[in-house]
Amino acid sequence: MLTPHAGELARLLGCDSAEIERRRLHHVRSAAQQSGAVVLLKGDDTLIARPDGLVAVSPGASPALATAGTGDVLTGVIAALLAQGLDAFAAAAAGVWMHAHAGRRAALRVGAPEGVIASDVIAELPAARTAAAGGASDREAGAGSGG
Repeated sequence: MLTPHAGELARLLGCDSAEIERRRLHHVRSAAQQSGAVVLLKGDDTLIARPDGLVAVSPGASPALATAGTGDVLTGVIAALLAQGLDAFAAAAAGVWMHAHAGRRAALRVGAPEGVIASDVIAELPAARTAAAGGASDREAGAGSGG
């Protein structure tokens, strides 16, 4: 599995990041096909592609995730899901959802997205996991609406 942002994917594909941003869907599919791996292109709308061309979209990630270390948190979440037996595509999709949900919760708890650090996101992962499993709703958990 590869989990690049646009700049990293541009280096892998030999183009510039502006080109990746212009044609995100095309490039994530191309990278998955070329590598034979699931590719997760991080961004406001995170794209997850399988080598066969299937793509999942996670719309509107939290600005709280645009800080050092949160990509490592995402990788850890996905690795944990893989270790639990999920296939790579499902683990990536579920991991991205839980990570984004935890980021939104952390921003609400801290009071502003720009104040969130990676450990704040980690602290919200248990609640995000519960929500992903159909537990307490966002409103019941005090995280507002959205998913």
